[in-house]
Amino acid sequence: MIVEQIWTGNAYRNYNYLIACPHSGEAIAIDPLESQMCFDKAKEKGWHITKILNTHEHGDHTGGNINLMNLTGAEVMAPEGASKNIPGMTIGLIEGDVVKIGKEVELEVLDTPGHTMTHICLFSRTDKPVLFSGDTIFGAGAGNCHNGGHPEELYETFNTKFRDLPGTTLIYPGHDYLQTNLEFTLDREPNNKEAQKLLNSVKDSEAGSVTTNLNMENNINTFFRLSNNTIIDRLREKFPELSINPSQKEVFLLLRQLRNKW
Repeated sequence: MIVEQIWTGNAYRNYNYLIACPHSGEAIAIDPLESQMCFDKAKEKGWHITKILNTHEHGDHTGGNINLMNLTGAEVMAPEGASKNIPGMTIGLIEGDVVKIGKEVELEVLDTPGHTMTHICLFSRTDKPVLFSGDTIFGAGAGNCHNGGHPEELYETFNTKFRDLPGTTLIYPGHDYLQTNLEFTLDREPNNKEAQKLLNSVKDSEAGSVTTNLNMENNINTFFRLSNNTIIDRLREKFPELSINPSQKEVFLLLRQLRNKW
């Protein structure tokens, strides 16, 4: 399996992705907002895009569907519950489905509500596992819930869908917010040396220069560090009503609330 991460450089700071089978040259385009970029990159690589896959219904992920369909004839796959809001959608996906192309590309569908209530991630169980996380996990952060989502559902997704994946799983998110998210981590946990070291390395670097994995996220992402005493103590400064021994869910929800305004 070949992964091509395409930095769009647009105002949304989107990543688009091509996943190709090296044997057949078939490719999947994930959330191809910048459809011409995706088409041109596939042509440069000698690949043919046969499937378009959307992680959720927001226009900054689906806006390129129709043009890329017209350019390639690809079918559009997306969360089953979002069919009314996905341009060109022909196939609905649910938890446990496996999307295949060529001889070796298999992407398992994970139902991951929170950012929206019909959001999916794609997990590849290869020697080097990969998660295409859409707008759930970002580098050192978590998706917002402003436009059709719910923070309690996002917590459940983090708690039940990601914690048991291999620590070596590479995270390919829908946007590049890594620097800002690391700054939030350090605002909440100033003594986090790993986050500070990574922040120093990504400042003034090109987007996509760092790909995190779940082991790294457990060390730099506040939304995975819900039992950390420093994070809890500093939350209590903002939210004095926080209980003495808060649940991880309480901490997650307050962090998400704080990040919304940060």
